[in-house]
Amino acid sequence: MLGTYIVVLVTAPHREEAEKIARKLLDERVAACVNIVEGIKSLFWWQGKVDEANEVLMVIKTRLDLFEKVIEYIKSLHSYTVPEIIALPIVAGNTEYLKWIDEVVKRQ
Repeated sequence: MLGTYIVVLVTAPHREEAEKIARKLLDERVAACVNIVEGIKSLFWWQGKVDEANEVLMVIKTRLDLFEKVIEYIKSLHSYTVPEIIALPIVAGNTEYLKWIDEVVKRQ
């Protein structure tokens, strides 16, 4: 494989905010692709009690060396006090797809 690739999961309160974040990540070339999945029901602990929210999920494909920039841009645009930003390693993938990620995101 060409590099160390990750999938970043981020929830947002609605599609408009997710699209704003996605466009920033793409414009800054720190993500190759962002999928926005609507219709997520989240249940979670917040401020000492179980809470729930309807959310959208962003699935962001990028490289590990860009993760800190991804976090920075998300936090600058996200409305949550503590946004979910979780990176999962891509342990294997279509070589052409991984090469495409390298081609479209910038080098750090």
